[in-house]
Amino acid sequence: MRKDLSEFDFEFQPSIDQSVIRELTTLRFLHNAENVVFLGPPGVGKTHLAIGLGIAAIKAGFSAYFISASTLIERMKKAYHHENLDPYLKMLARYRLLLIDEIGYHPFDEEAGYCFFQLVSRRYERSSTILTSNKSYGDWGEIFHDQVIATALLDRILHHFITVNIRGDSYRMKERKRMGLAPPHEKV
Repeated sequence: MRKDLSEFDFEFQPSIDQSVIRELTTLRFLHNAENVVFLGPPGVGKTHLAIGLGIAAIKAGFSAYFISASTLIERMKKAYHHENLDPYLKMLARYRLLLIDEIGYHPFDEEAGYCFFQLVSRRYERSSTILTSNKSYGDWGEIFHDQVIATALLDRILHHFITVNIRGDSYRMKERKRMGLAPPHEKV
């Protein structure tokens, strides 16, 4: 789906530092091969912001590719089994910006962790990746079922990075709550 940054409702998500988003829209992070990680619960706008930055990058002449983590893992594992992982990783490495959505919604098995590590290593300090996740960095060991792989991944991802933590209610539930159709989100 096309999600423009100008359509993002910052008033609904006051936890987001708008100056950080404005800085990201300069696309300096692409020139510096930095990564961006959007963290927060479902429905708070992580994917919207990621896609908005991807569109901004394309408009500025950069190549970008958006994919969900589950689809990416499925494709990498298929390539691995057909001994085509290296060409697939080379293809993904060509993009100046790779957007990977929904890290943590589905756990990675050992093979997926290996493939994902190869991708991150290939892109490290060469190009930028935007990741969205509903899990904090401390939970990434659970995602990858391997603390060593998770630590190695985070070491590369977080070496040159910007994190945007989003705390708040789901946009998807906003209208339903207004109409009294959904229970209010409990604040923790």
